[in-house]
Amino acid sequence: METALVTPLDEFNQALLANVHPPGWVNPEPKPWYHLVVVGAGAGGLMAAIGAASVGARVAIVERALLGGDCLTVGCVPSKSLIRSSRAVREVERAERLGVPVSGVPQPDFGAVMRRMRRLRSQISENDSVHRLTALGVDVFLGQGAFTAPRTLEVDGKRLQFKKAVIATGGGPFVPPIPGLEEAGYRTNETLFDLTELPRRLLVLGAGPIGSELAQAFRRFGSEVTVVAKDPDFLPREDADAAQILRRQFEREGIAFHFEATLSKVERAGAAKRAVVSGQGEERTLEVDEILVAVGRVANFGELGLEAANVAVENRRVRVSPTLRTSNPRIYAVGDVCLPLQFTHLSGTTGMLAVRNALFRGRNRWTDLVVPWCTYTEPEIAHVGMYEREAKAQGLRVDTFVRHLAKVDRASLDGDDEGFVKIHVRKGSDRILGATIVARHAGEMISELTLAINAGIGLKRVVATIHPYPTQSEAIQQTGGAYYRSKLTPFTRRLLGFLLRLLN
Repeated sequence: METALVTPLDEFNQALLANVHPPGWVNPEPKPWYHLVVVGAGAGGLMAAIGAASVGARVAIVERALLGGDCLTVGCVPSKSLIRSSRAVREVERAERLGVPVSGVPQPDFGAVMRRMRRLRSQISENDSVHRLTALGVDVFLGQGAFTAPRTLEVDGKRLQFKKAVIATGGGPFVPPIPGLEEAGYRTNETLFDLTELPRRLLVLGAGPIGSELAQAFRRFGSEVTVVAKDPDFLPREDADAAQILRRQFEREGIAFHFEATLSKVERAGAAKRAVVSGQGEERTLEVDEILVAVGRVANFGELGLEAANVAVENRRVRVSPTLRTSNPRIYAVGDVCLPLQFTHLSGTTGMLAVRNALFRGRNRWTDLVVPWCTYTEPEIAHVGMYEREAKAQGLRVDTFVRHLAKVDRASLDGDDEGFVKIHVRKGSDRILGATIVARHAGEMISELTLAINAGIGLKRVVATIHPYPTQSEAIQQTGGAYYRSKLTPFTRRLLGFLLRLLN
């Protein structure tokens, strides 16, 4: 994304640019050499640069567009701002169920929603700003960087010599080659947040996390939303029961969908777009105002000169070892450019791991990390560890314990009682292998189980931990009822009955 594409250029976007790509910025003169050169200033690159500078290393960071990367400008930050506004719409719609009648139908002001997003984004951008980095002692170079040798990188005509380097250039949206799509025009997450007017009809191509989150948000703002996906359901990698809950919620909210379908052709229809959807032996033509393409991401490394640095690529990603080292032992890679799991929090964590491994000969393995994730629909779907299908594929036998939110007092009181906590343990033990939570605040709840897996804390200790009443997190504790019932074999029941008779 180029800075010229940050629109509209209002006071908030001007403040954003002043922080993450200041107009008139002049790159510094390079030092004779650097302990660490970081290419890419998203979450992974920033954590690597700041972490290295904090221990006294001589550090340079190179960014071709905006410091903060996708998460700040076109990902986590703007999308969660829109999601929060869309939830407010839903809360007004549900208010009467809570005994608070609200006259009329809520009328979201989309322009105000987007102004709020731009304002908050510009405020948060201070954390990723040129000024903060330079204050920490990091040399900031804005421009396209490219390796020219195994220990040299050039940017804006300046040569940076390094002892070690980190590639953290992230990824970008994949746009499939659909006839007419380019000519008709489309949006991705990189351009959607430039909108100032609500599209009356929105087609979302893809039913993964990005597509699902934004489909629901725009529907709540008032768009007629249609989801088209090649998979048979939402979030195909997630627990099937969780995906079904989300599908029912989307249906209730009036989102149309075409699963096991493809967008086969697009053409202009005046100011609108005519989209041809094919699937299950049928062909439908939909007229829409905007198309959001959200079918996956691809790694960004095409202009980095990897061959000159002897850095290998495999399966369309930079190839790394479990310790994040590339085929060049002096260069490491982190985040979306090299990993199969693409999350901001994983990028940041691997950025720190790379610094330890590169500068201090660490042997930290990213494959040892316990990585939770969350899709911020309503309800949210959060997961950590293995799915049951993964455990079985590895030959592990599992016991699964489920607590439905309909049986949790706080969820019922809040009116958020559709969802569950599902925990998988290794059969015959209380070792937690994985968990899925479907709840309004599943992303906040999953960390308890992430900690348990990471620290080797078994389910017995988790459910023995006192949780405040009433909270939705009690659902985690209440899985203990099913766990302990599973331990009551017929012999155990007879033994306990015998002991109780003795006590009488």
